[in-house]
Amino acid sequence: MFDLPVNLKKAGFYKINPETLGKGWFEMGPIRPPSEGKDCSLLIRVIRNCPWNRCEFCRTYKSERFSYRNAEEIIGDINVVKTIAEEIKKASWAIGFGGKIDENVITVLINSNPEIYHNYSDNLEIRQQKLNSLISVANWLSSGGRTIFLQDADAPQMRTPGLLEVLNYLKSSFPEVERITSYARSKTIAGKTAEEIQQLRQAGLTRLHIGLESGSDEVLKEMKKGVSGEEHITAGKKVKAAGISLSEYYMPGLGGKKYSEKHALESAYVLNEINPDFIRIRSLVPRQGSPLHERVQTGEFEVLSEDEVISEIGLFVENLKCSSYLASDQMCNLLWEVEGQLPIDKPAIIKIINNYLQKPLWERLRMQLERRLYSYLAITGHLNENLNLMVKEANMAISTRAPDAQQKVEALLAAVKPAFI
Repeated sequence: MFDLPVNLKKAGFYKINPETLGKGWFEMGPIRPPSEGKDCSLLIRVIRNCPWNRCEFCRTYKSERFSYRNAEEIIGDINVVKTIAEEIKKASWAIGFGGKIDENVITVLINSNPEIYHNYSDNLEIRQQKLNSLISVANWLSSGGRTIFLQDADAPQMRTPGLLEVLNYLKSSFPEVERITSYARSKTIAGKTAEEIQQLRQAGLTRLHIGLESGSDEVLKEMKKGVSGEEHITAGKKVKAAGISLSEYYMPGLGGKKYSEKHALESAYVLNEINPDFIRIRSLVPRQGSPLHERVQTGEFEVLSEDEVISEIGLFVENLKCSSYLASDQMCNLLWEVEGQLPIDKPAIIKIINNYLQKPLWERLRMQLERRLYSYLAITGHLNENLNLMVKEANMAISTRAPDAQQKVEALLAAVKPAFI
């Protein structure tokens, strides 16, 4: 995957007809699952923001207003994508790259077309959208152009006839696409008929990502998820019955100290009933700006320690009786290696958890410090002066086995972990 070229050196010349390109950009929302990011999935925005937008732990759309997009508008974006893709491919061949798509091809397109990508009669936002759209399509093509993700938080919230029209147009426009996925709320899926879900599958929707978060009604209510454990089960079974691949997300720590055990056990129960294709672990990190963060600050919500989260995951895994693939594919999780195919890999996963918990405190603290810093530096590339000082103090406290070592490590982790989501 590549970003905007740093050195816009000349590597050839390829001119785009601005009239052919149209507006030159398409709408993209703020997030997608890590698995879709890894595959460089094309992002097509079918709704804006989140229709629920009340979850206590989420801040992503808190300042944004939900709105629908109609099929005509979305199809217009698809046409822009198609045109950009065609121009990128033509440019690669024209400048002698034989269809290969890399930074050099994008550099040529940007340099050769200043009236499109450096047009100062456009405002800054439009110029950035044109560049982002070019980069997004290029990344998608360079990864094979096989996957598409429908944004934002709950694409099936779009009325089924309109969504079917979009799916059919995507498939006809890009027949080589193998996977079309989206986020969905259980409440939305539970409210659709089995026939509607089946129609979406037949039109090309192949995977849904559902934020289960918890199977406990108490936790779901406290976090204002707007759904019950039973509705999670109903929705999950509908998706599976339609032949759509299903990823369900479990959030360790979401019950806090009060509901930790109940959260783990009842989440395992709900997931056993659904038996999704994937269970994806997303450990809780209260983010500044979310309602839950405010509750943490006032002491109303007690956050689990790193060790308590791992213990909760252990209890959760021990009670899973399904054939899902358990994935730990997000850096908010401390133990990335807690992953495997259930039930065959369950003993090995539990052994990993137990091995960690049986380590001496100093080894656990060192592991927490090193892994969290590794993730933080992968995002930011550096530590500021204050964090550098906190790292030195935490390392010294661990090395000398100081009484406040755990306190210093936890303070550092609280400072870096919000960057992980």
